[in-house]
Amino acid sequence: MLLFMTEPTTITPATGRLGILTPGLGAVSSTFIAGVISARRGLAPPIGSVSQMAHIRLGARDEDRNPLIREFVPLAELDDLVFGGWDPISANVLEAARTCGVLEERDLAPISSELEGIVAMDAVFDQRWVKKLEGTRVKAMTSKWEQAQALIDDIERFRTENECDRLVMVWCGSTEAYQEASAVHESVAAFEQGLKDDDDNISPSQIYAYAALSSEVPFANGAPNLSVDLPCMLELAAIRGVPIAGKDFKTGQTLMKTLLAPGFKARMLGLRGWYSTNILGNRDGEVLDDPENFETKEVSKRGVLDTILQPESYPDLYGNIDHVVRINYYPPRGDNKEGWDNIDIFGWLGYPMQIKVDFLCRDSILAAPIVLDLALFLDLASRAGQSGVQEWLSFYLKAPQAAGEADAEHDLFIQQTKLKNTLREWMGEQPVTHSEAG
Repeated sequence: MLLFMTEPTTITPATGRLGILTPGLGAVSSTFIAGVISARRGLAPPIGSVSQMAHIRLGARDEDRNPLIREFVPLAELDDLVFGGWDPISANVLEAARTCGVLEERDLAPISSELEGIVAMDAVFDQRWVKKLEGTRVKAMTSKWEQAQALIDDIERFRTENECDRLVMVWCGSTEAYQEASAVHESVAAFEQGLKDDDDNISPSQIYAYAALSSEVPFANGAPNLSVDLPCMLELAAIRGVPIAGKDFKTGQTLMKTLLAPGFKARMLGLRGWYSTNILGNRDGEVLDDPENFETKEVSKRGVLDTILQPESYPDLYGNIDHVVRINYYPPRGDNKEGWDNIDIFGWLGYPMQIKVDFLCRDSILAAPIVLDLALFLDLASRAGQSGVQEWLSFYLKAPQAAGEADAEHDLFIQQTKLKNTLREWMGEQPVTHSEAG
């Protein structure tokens, strides 16, 4: 079969410095920053980062073209990254890292001065959205419009002081209380009026998203709360020509679901129930101990199976699933979350079987490389002239946004193909539709 190369997308070179801003400098952000600094000093490889560690096959297998992704597409170099962010509790990244306890002192000590030099900006914080936390390092103004303008000023000051050519923002803050979109979210005009009116339906994460997009800074949402998945933010991203992605980092238990469920479906094995419980003791666990915040996370975690298994197409196999999700705050566990799953499947002649999964994971260790990849790929998308929802980044997210009318894909392997094929297309290579082997 004769294949023709596609026309490559024009991508502006990744010259100069890329600033990565994270609202929230807690466990995930501090682990991410410490890991990148360690990697660029040669102290540890960036394990878990697809952008840094993964290869991408080009053409047919017998062509033996299999470069690293970071050598195939023009990503920003780790040495060119600059870090900043906001936090209502910790004064700097070193303090945050030691407080959260994800990394051991042997990993923090060699880079402690650099971590301590990354000072948190005062946060936009409203305890109504995270009742379990008390913010002490917060902006003095109470007007939401003034808070948004203050964040825009922070962004521009960071850009200037750190001599950044480009910026990206990744939400790494806590999960906010559950809400549904309201009239204030219907348009940019309505949202801006809502900011001026201090509308109760506008959460802090939405103020950060508004500030980022208004500053033409790409934004990714690593939590399950509403932010860029709102009509007003979609409109603003289109007006400003900014790429966005969301939502909710795909780390522990949901990662396992997106690995296992496609296998059950591929073998046409039935599923009767999936009981999931989580034990975690970090700040995220404390926040999710509140029922309103847990509801936000539950909606995100429960949406995975239906999209993968397609019960409407396979009612005999997946039309009657009991899917239960629980999260329990248990302080002794710290950041080392335990995700336990009981999976009830059935096979030939309806005979039942069970699978037990006990994933003793480290939540922030799994999330940190996702922050890096989302930042680098959103910056790439921006330089490629892309805007709006970047559905090809669904690979990293529990509840991915769809770019069109059809639901976003949740199958991890289909998501991986979509991610790599997007990169192939932008670089003028043919898509690979049958195998990602190699």
